[in-house]
Amino acid sequence: MYKLLARPLLFRFTSDYAHELTIKTAKSVSEKKWLLKSTGALYNYSNPALRQKIWGLDFKNPVGLAAGFDKNATIAPLMENFGFGFLEIGSITAQPSTGNPKPRSFRLTKDQSLINRLGLNNDGAQTISRRARKLQLGIPLGINIAKTHNPEVMGEAALIDYKTSFDLVKGFADFITINISCPNTEEGKTFEEPESLNRLLEILELNIDSSLPPVLIKFSVDLEPQNLKELIEICENHAVSGYVATNTSSKRENLTTSTHKITSIGRGGLSGKAIAHKSTAIIKQISELTKGEKTIIGVGGISSGSDAIDKLKAGADLLQIYTALVYEGPSVVKKINKEIVDYMKLNDLDHIYQIK
Repeated sequence: MYKLLARPLLFRFTSDYAHELTIKTAKSVSEKKWLLKSTGALYNYSNPALRQKIWGLDFKNPVGLAAGFDKNATIAPLMENFGFGFLEIGSITAQPSTGNPKPRSFRLTKDQSLINRLGLNNDGAQTISRRARKLQLGIPLGINIAKTHNPEVMGEAALIDYKTSFDLVKGFADFITINISCPNTEEGKTFEEPESLNRLLEILELNIDSSLPPVLIKFSVDLEPQNLKELIEICENHAVSGYVATNTSSKRENLTTSTHKITSIGRGGLSGKAIAHKSTAIIKQISELTKGEKTIIGVGGISSGSDAIDKLKAGADLLQIYTALVYEGPSVVKKINKEIVDYMKLNDLDHIYQIK
């Protein structure tokens, strides 16, 4: 139904407007219990072979909502009823931000990919924390935090900025993802520089406070192997609980969309099918560097059970999607989970953790 009716309508609008319309509609549905109940009956899918307990949390299935879709925690109830096994909201920043000027998101339909330079638009950590605390979900909720989109917030101020958001969410988040790799800030800087990352993790006191929820680090898909190795070594010295692999790409590789169109779009993070193989390679490297002992959330170009299985075989324990929702609609969550189960049956596997 989505591909026949909703997608043709949404794709008549700009990507920015279509997303805003989607969020507005989803927020309205999230506030109506009878609509939520109907949605859950249509989209939910359950199979014990998909259930996992990670960090003491119960994940009913491995498919989660990636950060960036529900930036302000306004549509979480509907996302749960779309069948997701967990949600990650944000990125949130210490200070609210309107983000970059529009247009700031673009479809690459031939490649089932997107380019965005949203600029970390969000209502700010304090407002979103108040909203998220009130959520009553039956699935784990992760909070993704990043540095405020402001080139004047640098150096020590940037560390304090992260710490402010971290302290606001650590009391209720089921897990926290530190987004050190967002390429869409005005100054173009990230914390994927070893010394900066080490200082950030020191400030967050992961080795000192045992009451903290699991803390994950989200890496860019563009990291070179040696750089990733250095960053992992730092993280492993700071009681990091896992990794999210990966964020979007600043490069323009594996695309069939015309060079003219790509050039006209300009800068931004590339997501979707175009980065699927690169993301899987990063997952595999992280798994090897951590000897398979740390939880990895795989994200980047997943829109089918086959894509999911590639990530699981590379070392992912959980998965996330975003771009697939744009091209496939909400039924893609159920589709991926069912196809994973079909794969397990075909290969005489009893549980998802056996997919290697």
